[in-house]
Amino acid sequence: MKARRITALGLAGILAAGTALSGCGSSSSSGSGKKIEIDLVQYKPEAVDIFDELEEKFNATHDNIHLTIESPSDATTILKTRFIREDYPDIIGIGGDSNYSEFVDAGILADVSDFDGLKNVKQSYIDTLENLEYVPTDGTFGVPYVANAAGVLYNRDMFEERGWKIPTTWDEFINLCDEIKAAGIQPLYFGFKDTWTCLAPWNALAVDLVSPDVFNEVNSGKTTFAEQYRDVAEKMLELLPYGEDGAVAYGYNDACTAFAKGQSAMYTIGSYAIPQIKSVNPDLNIDSFVMPASNDSSENVLNSGVDLEFSVTAACKHKEAAYEVIDFLMDPDNVQTYLDAQNAVPCEKGDFELASELDGMKDYINQDKTMDYQDHHYPSEMSVDAQIQTFLINKDTDAFLKKFDKDWKRYNRDIIRKVEAYNEAHPNADSGATETASTAS
Repeated sequence: MKARRITALGLAGILAAGTALSGCGSSSSSGSGKKIEIDLVQYKPEAVDIFDELEEKFNATHDNIHLTIESPSDATTILKTRFIREDYPDIIGIGGDSNYSEFVDAGILADVSDFDGLKNVKQSYIDTLENLEYVPTDGTFGVPYVANAAGVLYNRDMFEERGWKIPTTWDEFINLCDEIKAAGIQPLYFGFKDTWTCLAPWNALAVDLVSPDVFNEVNSGKTTFAEQYRDVAEKMLELLPYGEDGAVAYGYNDACTAFAKGQSAMYTIGSYAIPQIKSVNPDLNIDSFVMPASNDSSENVLNSGVDLEFSVTAACKHKEAAYEVIDFLMDPDNVQTYLDAQNAVPCEKGDFELASELDGMKDYINQDKTMDYQDHHYPSEMSVDAQIQTFLINKDTDAFLKKFDKDWKRYNRDIIRKVEAYNEAHPNADSGATETASTAS
């Protein structure tokens, strides 16, 4: 679930009101010399053990810098509170979502385009962060670290025993669901009682069917979501009969447990669910494949967003020391430590070992053929997950899409005005973001 947003305008006002930025990169005495203190706040409490290990390793190998990593359970809210108090950490580790967009827009983050380590990051993930900006902003404001991947998890043993083939087109996927159902096995599990789970198949379908620039196009008045999302919505409805009866009656934990116990052949969720599934059945042989949303297999794209990126705050007094910390975190051995513990996807180029559960997605990861989650652009106040759940109950596509467009204008009016002003000031500029899917093959 996303934390409720502080608007970009509000954050900008906070910065404008401040006359001094405090709490960053102080120096402290340590023995005969002084160490630069670097404070990093990251938002993934489930990774606290990894970051404790990395903090200890960094401090044991660096004489001139002392690193403190904080991993609070509600880091985004804590960060926003600290921003209001002008108590800025040196580095923040957050996801590539609307909070990142607001922090860029408010001028809280420093331009890190001079960070040498960016050359080792896959272009698609750099583009993913660029694509989150409300309007094009000179500079680069985050270093993508790890990503996750979403599509379809499947029971590998069940597939191998029955000779079921991995689908590469929408028709093949529906035919597979029919084949599994005819064998007396439930094809899919959803767990839509928890509204956020509705976004998993929605995002995985949308990356094949909708341009990554759709938000800029809508904000510029060039199109509507009613036009762009109809196919996504209709395919969500088409999947419903292949899942559990009354999909909104069962939640995420129910779905993970059911899939772990072999009660469905497939589960439309992301790699982040694997630890929960394995906690129920450690021996389950899981693999995954990209959701094939269209009938052109060449258009298949892996739904993968930046799960964790590191940004230096504009208030940081020791930017080079902050860079040294990020460079340490990006050391391949340290990245691999994180991947092993979190079943994550590296944003960094290199020969990393991925979890076996991602075997079916490896080609897309290695080819850098990925595209961000649509919901990373949705304002939390709009409650798109709940809107999708209601749509799946009522099955009224026209009403759903009409409300989506209406609410988008309501909750994004400040951003829409900003885009309009930018377009007026730059009539010959392309305000759209860079497409985030690589065409490498």
